[in-house]
Amino acid sequence: MNELEKEAIKILQNNWRDGFSIPCEGLYPFQWKWDSGFIAIGLAYFNISKAKEEITTLLDAQWENGFIPHIIFHNESDSYFPGPNYHHSDLHPKASKKYKSTGMTQPPVTGFVLEELYRIGKDKKDILQYIETVIDKVYDNHHYFYKNRDILNEGLVYIYHNWESGTDNSPLWDDIFKTMNPPKYTFERRDTTHVDASQRPTKREYDHYLHIIEIAKKHRYNDQKIAELSPFLVQDPLFNSMLIKSNQSLIALYNLIGNNQEKVNQLKKWQEKSIHSFNKKLFSKKLGAYIHYDLRNKKHLEYISSSSFTPLFAGIPSKERASVLVKTLMQKFGKKNLYLCASFDPSNERYEPKKYWRGPVWINLNWILYKGLKQYSFENEAQRTKEDTITLVKKFGFYEYFDARKEKDKAGYGGHNFSWTAALIIGLLHEK
Repeated sequence: MNELEKEAIKILQNNWRDGFSIPCEGLYPFQWKWDSGFIAIGLAYFNISKAKEEITTLLDAQWENGFIPHIIFHNESDSYFPGPNYHHSDLHPKASKKYKSTGMTQPPVTGFVLEELYRIGKDKKDILQYIETVIDKVYDNHHYFYKNRDILNEGLVYIYHNWESGTDNSPLWDDIFKTMNPPKYTFERRDTTHVDASQRPTKREYDHYLHIIEIAKKHRYNDQKIAELSPFLVQDPLFNSMLIKSNQSLIALYNLIGNNQEKVNQLKKWQEKSIHSFNKKLFSKKLGAYIHYDLRNKKHLEYISSSSFTPLFAGIPSKERASVLVKTLMQKFGKKNLYLCASFDPSNERYEPKKYWRGPVWINLNWILYKGLKQYSFENEAQRTKEDTITLVKKFGFYEYFDARKEKDKAGYGGHNFSWTAALIIGLLHEK
């Protein structure tokens, strides 16, 4: 085992709490949905029981309607805003009675995470028995999305808040925020006490974020009301790719378990509709990439981001379209002076290389990209993604995100000793 892997394991051990992992000390003191998925993948390489516990704890906070919240507040902490007393998940009649949480979700990665645990785990019988105890909860989560979030019945689900996308303050959302004029809220930020404010969303951006939550709270997190009234309503290629990839994994796992034909048939129906609509609606021939669709304002958001390439991971594009996608990736994001893969188009005027999701490289998106490129046999590009990712962490440390520009002497930003960075570096080091 090399030194980088030893360091990554140590970080995951230090960020472990009672039954779950925090993303990092100070800045993020709770359990986050998609973080937990990626963290479980890293844990599986050296402690499969903790990997299982991570997922069990996450699913234990599932609502009665199948919804899984994006933050679960396991402990009382005033070091994060907005916290449990702001979100009031108990407004929803089917919210968890056991845990306080948010009323938002995050990309549905849990399905493919279970398949990764099966792939990585040495005792296949044991891990499959474990998966059998939790897989229906993940299925119920997918059922929730298709029942409540697919308002046009086209197999594409919406997100109602930029935090649901996982790419919180992406320049993609600027055009939507221009259509809004929220009140100026009074609140005390906690993130900027841990991280330089210049790397974080602005106070005015937070006004927009809180305004969307206020609308959801006013209607007790009712999906139908949110679909009707939220000023932010988007079909996101990253979010839908994770759902489609997780559908695919659930089909494979249910087939291994056996006696679940009804659920497999339903998943296949969702898949067929979703992939068809995804390719028809979210691919831009002009840009040579998949892009977001703004349901509220009925228009495409014509920008390329790291999310544009995530459909490769879910096997969504044809081989021909995948080639177009990879050409766009390498022309825009793969220049010699850049590490792959910036979170936003480096040639666009909105690109900000040090500011959260407005430009920096994120290790989870690189891991997704690497896996997608491998799936379509783009071996050179996959290798470049893997090498760039490992180089960034070796050179600068286990940060939350990184400046993509190679000439920088300092490129690691956000939280330090970040869990999914550590977890997915372990994953990449084990990739042959």
